[in-house]
Amino acid sequence: MIEQMRVLSFTHFVQGPAATQYLADLGADVITVEPLSGAWERREGSGGIHLDGRSVTFLSVNRNKRSVAIDLKHPDAATALEPLVASADVLLENYRGGALERLGLGYEAVRKINSRIIYASATGWGSRGPMANRPGVDLLVQARTGLASATGTPGDPHAAGTPVVDHHGAALLAMGVLAAYARRLTTGEGTRVEASLLAAGLDLQAESFALYHSGGRRREDLDRHDALACWSIDAPYGIYRLADGASVALAISGAMDGLGAALGSDELEAFDAAARRSRRQEYTELLVGVLGALTYQEVEQRLAPAGFWFERVADYDDVLTDPQVVAEDLVARMPVGDTHARVLRHPVRYNGARPSVTRQPAELGGHTREVLREVGLAEDRIDALFASGAVAEPQTAKVDS
Repeated sequence: MIEQMRVLSFTHFVQGPAATQYLADLGADVITVEPLSGAWERREGSGGIHLDGRSVTFLSVNRNKRSVAIDLKHPDAATALEPLVASADVLLENYRGGALERLGLGYEAVRKINSRIIYASATGWGSRGPMANRPGVDLLVQARTGLASATGTPGDPHAAGTPVVDHHGAALLAMGVLAAYARRLTTGEGTRVEASLLAAGLDLQAESFALYHSGGRRREDLDRHDALACWSIDAPYGIYRLADGASVALAISGAMDGLGAALGSDELEAFDAAARRSRRQEYTELLVGVLGALTYQEVEQRLAPAGFWFERVADYDDVLTDPQVVAEDLVARMPVGDTHARVLRHPVRYNGARPSVTRQPAELGGHTREVLREVGLAEDRIDALFASGAVAEPQTAKVDS
């Protein structure tokens, strides 16, 4: 879809690599510029989980890309970097503020080489303000943006069970690049795109934040029964433990009158909509007791005919074989050496199809020579760069263990 776009990716961890993976899935030629020792997620990755010596974090966010290995601090690095920058439509980076400037790859320096460049930066906290230069990662942003308090309560905060801010930030960063690319196709002009985990963490809470401040709410309004999923949505919206060890999620499906009758509880049925809101703690305690005495099969038999919205709570093992997930073709089996990784596919369909995997995650420096040829460097100059140690191929680019 965007096969004419070339992206230089100076990224690490999850947000930046995931953003360029979205673009690569859509057809962009994404060239990941890595240090000779490899990007962090290639070398380390979360949980120390590796397959065939490769970090699974790396495998999950680096399909459909090419890799070049360049020592950005080497005095000869500019010989390789300048034609790369000149050939690119997008430079995307998520290093801490000032890191690329110190290497001669800041926005103004890059614009002198390529005035039409889309220069996209993602930081933890943004480029302005007192925290601009502080390290910002998913968990710290969940804490700072109130997400941990809203997930738990102000007195008992909880982080989300997965780095949701990283992944939402990646999607927003890719969206910003696509918007700038559409503008460039129309005007011929480049754009400075800036995204942050701080903004992504707040954006995840757009409705909740507006409800809290526009409604004149206070901290204590976020307190709720442990079973309730959200401070701003009336009971019974939440997750409840059942007698057989399963759990059920109950969503609001319009007027909830009749839920008590469907569950066989006159006490619950006595609560109207106003009472469920004003006495939600009492109502939820009653509901916990009623549902705790039923199995999932019994809940399904009682609620499904009445049209209430509910789902059994799944774990990751369940998700892998979920017939709806299978029908939507959302999980891929990626070959890795003599084994395979389970990874998620691109989340959007285009004309009924999901983008395919055209390249497995690349070896470190696996395309260095190929890419340098493409941008016009003569073979003797490329050989000189390899000889000096400014760039490397897989045989000489080694991942630190």
